[in-house]
Amino acid sequence: MKKVAVVGLGNMGMGMARNLLAAGFDVTGFDLRPERGQMLEAQGGAAADSLAGLADADAVFVMVMSGAQVMDVVAGEGGLRHCLSAGATIIVSATIQPAEMRAVGDAIAGTGLRLIDSPVSGGQFGAEAGTLTLMAAAEQAVFDGNQAVLNAVGEQIFHVGEEIGMGQTVKAALQALIGVSFVGIFESLALGAAAGVKGETLFEVFSSTHVANTPFFKNCAGLIMERKFEDSGSHIATMHKDLGISMALAREKGMPLFATGAAYELFQAGISRFPKGDNWTIVRFLEEFSGTEVQW
Repeated sequence: MKKVAVVGLGNMGMGMARNLLAAGFDVTGFDLRPERGQMLEAQGGAAADSLAGLADADAVFVMVMSGAQVMDVVAGEGGLRHCLSAGATIIVSATIQPAEMRAVGDAIAGTGLRLIDSPVSGGQFGAEAGTLTLMAAAEQAVFDGNQAVLNAVGEQIFHVGEEIGMGQTVKAALQALIGVSFVGIFESLALGAAAGVKGETLFEVFSSTHVANTPFFKNCAGLIMERKFEDSGSHIATMHKDLGISMALAREKGMPLFATGAAYELFQAGISRFPKGDNWTIVRFLEEFSGTEVQW
């Protein structure tokens, strides 16, 4: 049985750890918050007091927030680079800049450690249900050798290339699409409500169309109309950060992203106005212009 570790036991990391346990893996987790480790122990896993406590892991998922945090976990003092045995695999499932991911690869070069650049999509629900989409970049042999581990947390596993950084590049492009799609939902619902249309009518009509007859729209619109703007599993800070990565990649490639740029600015407005909210809280910002609310 492979020993698997998860660094970062937030909503995403905890969901992944539970699915790894369900798949029969020996799972150890590390988080700076001791209570998160205790939660994992209650599920049947083990909690480490430091990264050194993961030294016997065959594979380690790194699910933290930023590129700086990933680098610290991997190559900082006491990091995975210094405690894992040669042959172990580090799987970076966090979403960071492609250049940051390549720097992580450089930091472990020559150590005998293996690396998979595999950001995920699917949010907290996908992490809990084990239905995440993984965009994995790694050498073919490393990708093949970790199929059981990857399949324990994901439903769709894509090998997007062997070059480290390509996983993050695919994710940056995907987040541009998702961010623009979010804004389309927010603005169309807010516009209809401002013009006096009932939320139920908007939902039924939009859901009947080819464009919006999707779980993505229905979940998002349902949360908006039920006014569930916090603790629903998709914090606005994460999407704002991800769109910033998309825009940074566009600047690097000299490419204008008109709609994505507008989405990024709207998320900036939303996080400034409602910093504790989830993605859909942006609707509240739009509603302030008309004095109306999107409700059933």
